[in-house]
Amino acid sequence: MSASVAVYRDIYTEDRFRQTYGTEDQSRGRERLRDRLAQRCSCSQVDCLHLLKKRLPVCSWLPKYKIKKWLLGDIIAGLTVGIVHIPQGTFAVLSLMTGSVVEQLVPIPLGLNSSSPEGAELEAQRIGVASAVAFLSGIMMLCMCGLQLGFLSTYLSEPIVKAFTSAAAFHVTVSQLQSMLGLRLPRYAGVFSLFKTLASVMENVPHTNLAELVISLLCLAVLVPVKEVNSHFRERLSTPIPMEIITVIIATGITYAFSLDSKYDIQIVGHIPAGFPEPRLPALETVPEIAGDTVAITLVAYAVSVSLAMIYADKHGYSIDPNQELLAHGISNTVSSLFTCFPNSATLATTNILESAGGHTQLAGLFTSLVVLIVLLLIGPLFYFLPKAVLACINVTSLRQMFLLFQDLPDLWRISKIDFMVWLVTWLSVVVLNVDLGLAIGVVFSMMTVICRTQRASCSVLGRAANTEIYRSINNHNKCYEVPGVKILTYNGPIYYGNRSFFKADVAQLLGLTPERIRSREKALKAIEKREREAISSVEQGVTDSSFSSKNVLFRSEMAEGEVQAVLIDCSSVIFVDVAGARLFIQMCMECQKIGVRIYLANCNESVLKILTSSGLMNYMNPQHIFVTIHDAVVYIQQQREKPPENNTTVWV
Repeated sequence: MSASVAVYRDIYTEDRFRQTYGTEDQSRGRERLRDRLAQRCSCSQVDCLHLLKKRLPVCSWLPKYKIKKWLLGDIIAGLTVGIVHIPQGTFAVLSLMTGSVVEQLVPIPLGLNSSSPEGAELEAQRIGVASAVAFLSGIMMLCMCGLQLGFLSTYLSEPIVKAFTSAAAFHVTVSQLQSMLGLRLPRYAGVFSLFKTLASVMENVPHTNLAELVISLLCLAVLVPVKEVNSHFRERLSTPIPMEIITVIIATGITYAFSLDSKYDIQIVGHIPAGFPEPRLPALETVPEIAGDTVAITLVAYAVSVSLAMIYADKHGYSIDPNQELLAHGISNTVSSLFTCFPNSATLATTNILESAGGHTQLAGLFTSLVVLIVLLLIGPLFYFLPKAVLACINVTSLRQMFLLFQDLPDLWRISKIDFMVWLVTWLSVVVLNVDLGLAIGVVFSMMTVICRTQRASCSVLGRAANTEIYRSINNHNKCYEVPGVKILTYNGPIYYGNRSFFKADVAQLLGLTPERIRSREKALKAIEKREREAISSVEQGVTDSSFSSKNVLFRSEMAEGEVQAVLIDCSSVIFVDVAGARLFIQMCMECQKIGVRIYLANCNESVLKILTSSGLMNYMNPQHIFVTIHDAVVYIQQQREKPPENNTTVWV
């Protein structure tokens, strides 16, 4: 037996509903605002503890840390990432952008000996500029955190994030090709940098160092299968196989034992400066010159970091705080700039290494830091013979998951072709142009799709499902029928200056209000009004003409049967209206009054109703023509057509 619903109640206009069930007055609203501000400004032990856990996440996860389950994975992942960090910059693209700024301000003259006093002085200046970029980037991030600009990450939609990270992975992979082939080539930055690098590599392929090519092929032959094993048997393995560490140790040992660097001219890590760098101020006098480029570096660093955080948060089922990301990276860049560091961010390769090597918590970062610190202070010389080709292979194989994001494209095409286009435009822009410019194009294109969708939102006619109070589009439901004499319209979007003309055109088309038809209806109404005035004049003079009166009534009834007498606009999907949209409603009311059509509204939210009321719509429209539901309005209109209005109107469904 199917369930049923029976409702018997009064018809509710918005005014009547408020009178019956009440609404929050302004004084109550002010009290709530005052209470909320007081709560925000209050300070208690609970609030302090909450703030501490929010700003120092370690206070939240450390007490819950599962030593037996997580510790070994964190240690191995931390050690692996630490070893990879030793000879490289954090993120290849960010390093290239920083290097471009340094090269502009402090270029290296051709033929300069780096070991000479002039070369050492020039190197110190270049380090100072790079540190100044890191310092300014950190300050910008801290300011963004203070202004709570973390919400900007909401403009990085899922297609943008995945396309951006996948395209950035291509940049990283191409930047590693020269190390895998043993080529010594210049680094390119700026627009078309990926193609410039590829062209340079292809041009110099004949000069490939065969020994380094063999090392690269052997490393790939070992790392790729082990990565697949770790991925497929992740749940069965207590800790993923640390093949990266094993590869580094074996490759370093073989290179040292057989002197591969001297015999085959293999590129090795070489000398690693020992000792902890002394704190010193960066070259702050260069801040005005580097400010523009630093803005781009800051945005790219933040976008990469937040994008990776979003991807892994979605994968492992936790949430992130974008403002906390700004705070963490801001402090990291600001403090590290005092120790001759350049800008840092999360990176695709090491993040993937960390996750695939079994990292579970931020404790892995502690072990990474300890590795780098120990190398700086004690064991740096042990990595002297580590081949750069091995590190390049580790980076490339760790990007496997980023390339697998292409698997989402068929589903994305099936679900939303617009999101597919956002993905494709972002990916192509980042690959073809550059990371920062491509990201900007992707975000702008994504926002343009949103604007276009609100501009061309669908306006459709609703019909009533028989014997129900349910109204659906007559185009999609063949058993929903229009209410005679009433055109029910729904608009699935906001009504604002950007789409008001489209909305007006759609309404005119659905109502069939062509200029010729409007003029004919105006003439018909004027004729009716003239006859009514003549009838009144005849009555006042004591003259009665039953045939004249009956013809007039017949003319009006015939017109009413064939024409729309009322337009009901369902505002349930209208999330907001601006001043231009409100004026359009006034204009529509005035035009409909000229042709004898009344406008009714239903399902208006509070903000829409407030703007419409404040704009003066009630001067052109009866306030009692705004209803809480479509069915209330329809029943009211039908009752008005059938008999004179009564005080106790009801809805029966």
